[in-house]
Amino acid sequence: MAYYQQQPFYNPKIPFTGSIQGGLQDGKSIIISGRVLPGANRFHVNFKCGSDIALHFNPRYDNWTGYIVTNTNQNSRWGTEERICKPLFPIGHQFTLHFLVSQDSYKISVNGNHIMEYRHRIPFSNVDAIAVDGMVEINSIAFQNPAPSFPQPGFPGAVPAYLGFQPQYAIPSGCAAPPSFPAQPSYSVPYKSIISGGLLPGKNIYIQGVVMPNAHRFSFNLRHRSGIAFHYNPRFDENLVVRNTLAIDKWGSEERSGGMPFHKGQPFQVVISCGPHQYSVFVNGMQVHTYNHRFTKLHETDILEISGDLSLTFVQA
Repeated sequence: MAYYQQQPFYNPKIPFTGSIQGGLQDGKSIIISGRVLPGANRFHVNFKCGSDIALHFNPRYDNWTGYIVTNTNQNSRWGTEERICKPLFPIGHQFTLHFLVSQDSYKISVNGNHIMEYRHRIPFSNVDAIAVDGMVEINSIAFQNPAPSFPQPGFPGAVPAYLGFQPQYAIPSGCAAPPSFPAQPSYSVPYKSIISGGLLPGKNIYIQGVVMPNAHRFSFNLRHRSGIAFHYNPRFDENLVVRNTLAIDKWGSEERSGGMPFHKGQPFQVVISCGPHQYSVFVNGMQVHTYNHRFTKLHETDILEISGDLSLTFVQA
């Protein structure tokens, strides 16, 4: 199985249809970050195979509380609706919507909380496109392939001995299956993962989650053996983001300009893009910070650390 990671779609114009490269696979995730528009009556996400719709996910606002309809359209005929009568997508609010493909069903979570499983009526392997329409704006549609088997110690690509931890490949916390299904690991915080092959120009790191309602601080660290190449530290007590580098147990000068793009209690998507001379940080599709490389041996920066007052729904390093 190929593990080429499809690049996300950023800020697509709605209505939108895009291809799912390689189609759906058991263990593959699609993560959608967006906002319900004021005055919305409904929007939908469709997983398509030709003219058929394998999964129609349709939040509606026909009553004041809101509800969600799911269904399948095959040979131009709708099947039996399945409904969730909960207001999980408040009008005007941001959301992170996660679909995890399993052998039997789509496991669906919103803002890190598991909401339902929709059993396959059309084989998921037939699905090759995703479509979004209605009164919604989308920041990103990201893809995560099933994690490959991790090499055993002593072989190329094995876990560096100095790490002292096991790699985490996970689905969102709160998205665990019912007892009749195998338990799924979670993106627990503090979190560590390997950046396979280290950094290089053009490498992107994707992080999605939700800021705690009473958040004080959290941080993302890009580490190497002897320090931190890039420390990204949102601080709500100071209403800013501190950026810095730790070299041989000494912090450099802080960079503190650029404001605070995160909000307490709200979901977020962060992309840290490594360029030849600097890191560029995007939050919810908007570039908010840059940071010139102080540690220039990019390939030696091979660990992502996340800690603080947040929960995680998706990480790709």
